[in-house]
Amino acid sequence: MVNARTEKTSTGVDWLGEIPKHWNVCSLKRVLSEPLKYGATEAGDCDDHSLPRYLRITDFDNDGGLRADTFVSLPEEIARNYYLTEGDVLFARSGATVGKTFLFRNYQGQACFAGYLIKASPARHKLRPEFLYYFTKSLAYEAWKDFIFTQATIQNIGADKYAYLPVCLPSIEEQQRIAAYLDASCASINAAVAAKSRQIETLEAIYQASLHKALAIEDWPRERVKDVSTKIGSGVTPEGGASGYLDEGIPLLRSQNIHFDGLRLDDVAFISEETHAAMSNSQLRPRDVLLNITGASIGRCTYVPDDFGEGNVNQHVCIIRGNHKIEHRFLSAFLSSPMGQGQVLSSFTGASRQGLSHKELGLISIPLPSIGVQRNVVAELGRLKSQQKEVRDNIESQIETLVAYRKSLIHECVTGQRRISEADLNREKAHG
Repeated sequence: MVNARTEKTSTGVDWLGEIPKHWNVCSLKRVLSEPLKYGATEAGDCDDHSLPRYLRITDFDNDGGLRADTFVSLPEEIARNYYLTEGDVLFARSGATVGKTFLFRNYQGQACFAGYLIKASPARHKLRPEFLYYFTKSLAYEAWKDFIFTQATIQNIGADKYAYLPVCLPSIEEQQRIAAYLDASCASINAAVAAKSRQIETLEAIYQASLHKALAIEDWPRERVKDVSTKIGSGVTPEGGASGYLDEGIPLLRSQNIHFDGLRLDDVAFISEETHAAMSNSQLRPRDVLLNITGASIGRCTYVPDDFGEGNVNQHVCIIRGNHKIEHRFLSAFLSSPMGQGQVLSSFTGASRQGLSHKELGLISIPLPSIGVQRNVVAELGRLKSQQKEVRDNIESQIETLVAYRKSLIHECVTGQRRISEADLNREKAHG
């Protein structure tokens, strides 16, 4: 409920604006039960579920929960100095996730936290943990982070900065009401986002089934990749590694640039023309098929568009240059299909393996109908992919709208732009 009659007062902070007159703004350190604390600096290479869980930034999912697939633990004698209690809020202090937060609640068992996290323990008679957590999901908090980043050359936020984070403070009763309202509202929004995400997963499953059906023709002859290729080879890491990359120059494609839906060049690295010339064996040509052969993204595959221009690859990406027998889009489609992926992944076995070798890649068996049939198959798959992309783009747009609405709703509630009454809370709970 928006109450236009509520008197407002200026906070004196540009990015926070006005708040209800009976609210306050206070530095985070003044509403904590103890000083902000850094976590343990242990590697965390134990996965004993009888020991305290060791929480790291990578354990937090996007919905405020903990991932089940990243569990690691610490011995109790180390963990006890970094134990978490119900209601602690963790802040990420560095890296790509700087500013990300996690509310520790409803956890069964003991847990401790890592050194790239900072623990805030709210003094509950002043600040409710749930309200603080939602405040860190607001546009105001994003604006504060941007302000901090403009003051420093390195995008880190340490305890010395978090201590002075300005936090809006309504009464404890109003904080509880706002947090409960947002719990109910965000649960509904999150459920809608999850349903939309499942629709995208279903779309992908339908396309993969269509891909399999189009390529699993038993009477087609088969060949090995090496018998339909003029080149199977990878590049190298340029001298100096990442420090040798340039802001512009010749694109150097790495595994993060190779995706099933095409090349993603947002974070592409560049090398000099001299380095490109020295790496002549891995210079790209139009229609080269590119396959990731190491790491978590092994098997991701696409091809070089006709209009790409000059480029090169590092050692994690393999170039497969087909001969006259095979259409590049057909080869890429097969390697991306369930049959192709099955062969790629079955060739990459054992935890100690460094990656898929060029020899193993060359032995992968592929169907090989005539060039005309290959082109017809590719055209039909392209039509299906185009239809799928249109639907997917629409669903993703709906997800973006839901996420933007959630952030806006949180911001309005925790800054007093939207006043939440008991009637609002009861209505939201009943609706949920």
